[in-house]
Amino acid sequence: MSKSTRATLALSKAGIAFTVHAYDYDPGADRIGMQAAEALGELPRRVLKTLMAEVDGKPVCVVVPSDHEVSMKKLAAAFGGKSAAMMKPDAAERLTGYHVGGISPFGQKRPVPTAIEIAALDEPHVFINAGQRGLQVRLAPKDAQTALGAKAAPLVA
Repeated sequence: MSKSTRATLALSKAGIAFTVHAYDYDPGADRIGMQAAEALGELPRRVLKTLMAEVDGKPVCVVVPSDHEVSMKKLAAAFGGKSAAMMKPDAAERLTGYHVGGISPFGQKRPVPTAIEIAALDEPHVFINAGQRGLQVRLAPKDAQTALGAKAAPLVA
């Protein structure tokens, strides 16, 4: 498994400090983010999942703790929209250039507006997908927000 991905290259280029962590990815897991947290031996609230959605038909990226679900109402509000829906997996893969289970908010083929769960910013560190199944980056949550130009908002149900 390569530890150099578009995501890690984007973080390096942005001057963001991070470490790369590999784990045994289970494609059959019911909740991939929770499986990653368990495999890494980390609290689920510190392992953030990257989701692709649409607000009023426009693509957005959402980064939330793996032990929570996104509130579509809160997501729409975060982007000043009326409605939100999850993006279909094939559309998310085409847009980001990553495979589902390995979608990173960093280094996407076509960057889109991004929001991060505000509560995640209180953690000392977080893990976010590094652009490959079974690979995560560990970094300061505020550094992730800065690198993504993400807005912080309450996003979970």
